[in-house]
Amino acid sequence: MTIARLAWRRLISYAAPALPLAILGLPLNVYLPTFWAGTMGVSLGMVGLVLTLVRLTDVIVDPAIGRLSDRLRTRIGRRKPIIIAAIPVGLIGGAALFFPSQGAGPIWLAFSYMALTLGWSMIALPWQAWGAELSDDYRERTRIVSWREGLTLAGIVVSAVIPAALGLSDPGATLHLLAIICAALSIPALIALLTQVAEPAITTEIPQPGLAESLRTAWANRPFRRLLAAWALNGIANGLPAALFLLLCREVLHAADQSGPLLLAFFATGIISVPFWSWVSNRIGKHRAWAWAMIWTCAAFLPVLLLGPGDVLGFLLICLGTGAGLGADLALPPSMQADVIDLDTLNHGEPRAGLFFAAWTMAQKAGNALSAGLAFGILDLVGFNSAGGNASLQLETLIALYCLLPIGLKLSAVICMWNFPINAAEQARIRAELAR
Repeated sequence: MTIARLAWRRLISYAAPALPLAILGLPLNVYLPTFWAGTMGVSLGMVGLVLTLVRLTDVIVDPAIGRLSDRLRTRIGRRKPIIIAAIPVGLIGGAALFFPSQGAGPIWLAFSYMALTLGWSMIALPWQAWGAELSDDYRERTRIVSWREGLTLAGIVVSAVIPAALGLSDPGATLHLLAIICAALSIPALIALLTQVAEPAITTEIPQPGLAESLRTAWANRPFRRLLAAWALNGIANGLPAALFLLLCREVLHAADQSGPLLLAFFATGIISVPFWSWVSNRIGKHRAWAWAMIWTCAAFLPVLLLGPGDVLGFLLICLGTGAGLGADLALPPSMQADVIDLDTLNHGEPRAGLFFAAWTMAQKAGNALSAGLAFGILDLVGFNSAGGNASLQLETLIALYCLLPIGLKLSAVICMWNFPINAAEQARIRAELAR
């Protein structure tokens, strides 16, 4: 299959679910831990532990979903049936997680969070694999992913603008509002995806090994291992500031009421930066563009060490600087993932996009959960009080977790990516071999 340029209607219909799903992302990563640790009265350490333990189930669930979406054969395709089945699962899990009963504790949190993340995986994995199959062109893949991740950032901006415009500062009220908006917008977006975008046909059928054998052969793919390592490291690095953002605004800046506008500035800059990083990647390669973006973000994080009460303007500049690197984090790695899948298809003959995206999504979700578990666990150990009144040790620990640890993780990801072996020329060679 060769598609020089994807039609606009098909491209927008494919990317449409990104916006409502992203509206859910901000509550999960930013407001959910604070809501359960504050309003619901569960300790910070316990919230972090539950989120981490639930994410461990992804080790089993995500590869199974990804593999099923590769092997499923129905009249409406491989990916669509799983996405359709995910809708009720996600709605029920989200209702329980964001609107818990009075007195709900860690068990309620665990099972409702598990149901929501299961529904999320059942949509995200087939959808992302589907996107990798819409084009075999090195640059067109970046265009497809840029639209999807650009709408992701737009959804995040919406989730930051609405609470700020309404003057909401309570995490619980914000969480409830965004969950309702996400549910209302997701259904029409998913209908557009399912009805306006055709799945590429499978032109060859070969004997398919079991899940364990498929995972073993996928792990033998060296570029896959390097990209997965960088993806996981960078995911944890991004998850730490997300989990600690509200606490930093409240405890260090003493400006909890400014968290909405600051989040808006961060994500709006991310949207603006997507076309720039796509342009850079077309000139120096996706892997080098992503590496430079991570280096830039590390430099932008350093001034966090100088922040104190009232330094809202300084933190705004930091949000703008780190947001400028976010566009590359979202747009370039998924495009590189499609190139890695080409190499696997060449080596093994079987199209397994679902399985590979399961591994990457699992690493991303594990990174987010580990970020919360690590951050809240360490803060708990040093006696951090989520209600306020913290001393210098607790505040310095918060700042270090917000900026220094992410810098170390991102620099490790840069090392993984700097000499990544699949560039435009190598991808063209792989596609030529596949065509033969």
